Amino acid sequence: MEKNDKTTGTVTGIIANLVVVDVNGPVGQNEICYILHNQERLMAEVIKITEKQAYVQVFENTRGLKPGSKVEFEGHMLEVTLGPGMLSRNYDGLQNDLDKMEGVFLKRGEYTDPLDREKKWHFIPLASEGDEVIAGDWLGEVEENGMPHRIMVPFKLQGSYIVKSVAKEGDYTVDDEIAVIESTNGESISVNMVQKWPVKIPIKTYKEKPRPFKLLETGVRCIDTLNPITEGGTGFIPGPFGTGKTVLQHAISKQAEADIVIMAACGERANEVVEIFKEFPELDDPRTGKKLIERTIIVANTSNMPVAAREASVYTAMTLGEYYRTMGLKVLLMADSTSRWAQALREMSNRMEELPGPDAFPMDLSAIISNFYSRAGFVRLNNGKTGSITFIGTVSPAGGNLKEPVTENTRKAARCFYGLSQDRADSKRYPAIDPIDSYSKYLEYPELQETLSKTLGEQWLSNVLKAKDVLLRGREANEQINILGDDGVPIDFHERFWKAELIDFVILQQDAFDQIDASTPLERQKYMLEKVLSIVDAQFNFNHFEEVGNFFKRVINQLKQMNYSEFKSEQFNNFEKELDDILNEFSIEAEETQQATA
Repeated sequence: MEKNDKTTGTVTGIIANLVVVDVNGPVGQNEICYILHNQERLMAEVIKITEKQAYVQVFENTRGLKPGSKVEFEGHMLEVTLGPGMLSRNYDGLQNDLDKMEGVFLKRGEYTDPLDREKKWHFIPLASEGDEVIAGDWLGEVEENGMPHRIMVPFKLQGSYIVKSVAKEGDYTVDDEIAVIESTNGESISVNMVQKWPVKIPIKTYKEKPRPFKLLETGVRCIDTLNPITEGGTGFIPGPFGTGKTVLQHAISKQAEADIVIMAACGERANEVVEIFKEFPELDDPRTGKKLIERTIIVANTSNMPVAAREASVYTAMTLGEYYRTMGLKVLLMADSTSRWAQALREMSNRMEELPGPDAFPMDLSAIISNFYSRAGFVRLNNGKTGSITFIGTVSPAGGNLKEPVTENTRKAARCFYGLSQDRADSKRYPAIDPIDSYSKYLEYPELQETLSKTLGEQWLSNVLKAKDVLLRGREANEQINILGDDGVPIDFHERFWKAELIDFVILQQDAFDQIDASTPLERQKYMLEKVLSIVDAQFNFNHFEEVGNFFKRVINQLKQMNYSEFKSEQFNNFEKELDDILNEFSIEAEETQQATA
């Protein structure tokens, strides 16, 4: 939406960061405006329109603001600036470069350019004069922190264009002209490396959006083995405070098979955000050998911005992800925590006196969450290349109540549910993902089943289901043992419980501080799962329930030593041989073989 004559207005009411403005012209939903206060320009967004008034949410502190202040409407929605130089940047929810700002507390009304306008980039043309192009097609590329950053036909253009000229290979700033394209009516359009796009509107310059079918390898066994997420899939991690949501997100972002990582710290909690700022520049990237921050963008909702900025930060992060996806890259987007975003929506809804839904959240909360999650996905571009956004958000339900509205509505939108358990966290079983309650709906997709069968074997899916069944039966046996006592149940119950513990300790639990065990490749996950299930299937001869516990503790310890060893190394093989000796002590099959030999 663009206008030559800007609409203006006057502030008539202020409720915290919700401001009522009398307008003297047309305004649009989600249009950006600036409130003039002394020497400051306070950015705000239109969230409700009546006949002569606009309700705007201000992205700044409104202290000192009075009725009568002038307002200027910009004629466009909240936009992000897209171009080379965004990787390794720290942005706030409005895409201000935080590293360019001074002071402990950010100055109100201060906005910075998200790009470096002086830096020169080495441009390599990909299109040629006379080529027919449409929005999102690649005209050329520059290298950004080792990643190919494609310069594309502006997304806002409609219809087809002819490339009139392309700049020669060389060094250019982001504002230099790198191509001229011509429309069918003869209009010439100059293209540089920068474009703007409104954050609330998805970038849809792809050819098709098929169902995800490729497994996204995260290196986290309780995800990859039991409840895998796909490249371009969606998942969420709900759980009580202190159960490891943020740490799990950090592990996934470091190890996942993605080209670009975007962290949306929309929760505003200082300790987690500071941890991201301090740790990411120090973390080594196992994919490139460089620092992880070089292919990471952080969008942090800062403490002195009002809650309205939480909503802006998640949309800003998603739009950045869509931009890189259109380049044919695999993007991993992590949001922590979407509960704070939903609380911001509730706060604004209440101030506007809208009809409340459950727990006073907006009535359309389910639609808002679903629309946002739907922007992730696997896409096939116009040139046949593919790109993806895999989105994983965290939810922090009050009191760990997974029946509250944000968790319930997110469950409808996300395809993977990784519920964190307080009991598992208290017993130091990390990651604390509950193996029974958690699920991946992608396992139901024939496309993913076919891919997994080709890469991991036809038995893989049945092995996964079998492991879940063993865990469920083990939990049931444990409940019976707790009720009736150790010697009040048959030995079979103890064996069933310890076989579930075997899967828990060896497959589900992982040591993030161990260099080898921190991330497990799929080949190794397959081998260890088959090894563990072969022990589960084996029959053992126990005379007393104490023998069961002592035996399986030795087996678990041996398998954990294998987890800490280089895969199929001499040390790994030695531990495996020792394991076989332990198994033979109580194995019925081994006893029968010895008797037959004798």
